[in-house]
Amino acid sequence: KVCKRKCAEVQRCTPCKQPRCAFPVPEGGVEDGGGSGDASSNSGTGHCHLCPLDVIDTSSINRLPSSILLKVFSHLSVKERCLCASLVCKYWRDLCLDFQFWKQIDLSGLQQVNDDLLVKIASRRQNVTELNISDCRGVQDHGVCSLAAHCPGLQRYTAYRCKQLSDLSLSSLALHCPLLAKVHVGNQDKLTDDALKKLGEHSSELKDIHLGQCYSITDEGMVALSKGCPKLQRIYMQENKLVTDKSVRAFAEHCPELQFVGFMGCSVTSLGVIHLTELRNLSSLDLRHISELNNETVMEVVRKCRNLSSLNLCLNWSINDRCVEIIAKEGRSLKELYLVSCKITDHALIAIGQYSSTIETVDAGWCKEITDQGATQIARSSKSLRYLGLMRCDKVNEETVERLVVQYPHIVFSTVMQDCKRTLERAYQMGWSPNTSTAS
Repeated sequence: KVCKRKCAEVQRCTPCKQPRCAFPVPEGGVEDGGGSGDASSNSGTGHCHLCPLDVIDTSSINRLPSSILLKVFSHLSVKERCLCASLVCKYWRDLCLDFQFWKQIDLSGLQQVNDDLLVKIASRRQNVTELNISDCRGVQDHGVCSLAAHCPGLQRYTAYRCKQLSDLSLSSLALHCPLLAKVHVGNQDKLTDDALKKLGEHSSELKDIHLGQCYSITDEGMVALSKGCPKLQRIYMQENKLVTDKSVRAFAEHCPELQFVGFMGCSVTSLGVIHLTELRNLSSLDLRHISELNNETVMEVVRKCRNLSSLNLCLNWSINDRCVEIIAKEGRSLKELYLVSCKITDHALIAIGQYSSTIETVDAGWCKEITDQGATQIARSSKSLRYLGLMRCDKVNEETVERLVVQYPHIVFSTVMQDCKRTLERAYQMGWSPNTSTAS
């Protein structure tokens, strides 16, 4: 535990040379492991309580090998190391500045972070491989550009909801960081095709990119990105209305290693989705809220992509029972199937239980035609099912679900009532009680 007390009146003691912050306890003294005693109680002995490590020399934590202390500090966040641990003593400060802690920097959500901090990090630590500045509204293009220029080994960059950043930041990363493999920059309104073209020109090692809700991106930038980044394994888009079938086709043609593909809410149709059948390594496909997605296209993708393990078809009213039956029959590797707000009935759930031996997760929430029969049949017949989502399936009685919970304890049934019960149970396990909540 780090002690933050400050006491200017206490006489400063001289630490041992090794370790630099191990303060000796006078003979007959009592160890105060947490520094909870009065700071002035030992002022006459010359012993200082400012350091929380009031222990005898032989048991001082600072006498542990530095490798062990570094391992302990690795479990702290950047904020905890900078604002707490590094202030304990010079020895801990030096350890907190160890290069291993500054290879992967997570500053997400810290509003104190600004360009000056990034410039300082860049000037002192050229070995940074990962940076996360999501929700850091004080960071501008200048700070990111400075870090990119000084850290050519940067491989992973995350900056969700940094609406103040423009093409300049991402272009600078592309120019100065040739090893860049992951770029997650969702919800950046100022990002345009120019930045994607720079990535296509300079970031041939790129494997994972997330551009959801970057509304100015069009097919022009997406095609350039696909042609210049043939090693891409993951591409995720969300509500990018200017991205169409042309982009889907480009990624299918130029990025054969794609494993995860998501085009939720984009202006994509079955004419584009059908090209994904060329991706033999495709394992996860997110096609939520595709306005013109027909059953035949989905069935063909499942037939051709034999490694597909996760398929998300939520918010597609066109998906029907026949489509789900073919998915259950043909999806030999399929483990997760999401069907929220699809046009399915009990027949779809019965087909999954009857024909699939691999599907573990089925979410049929908000499918208004699902009844007790479908829920009961899939639970009874499926050998692989472990999760069944029935949220707001209003024709499924809660009494039926309660009975299924008892009969099939290996399956998690999700309804409003069941989820509330699990939440309360976890709260009780963590020590919560209604009395303590009311008192607070």
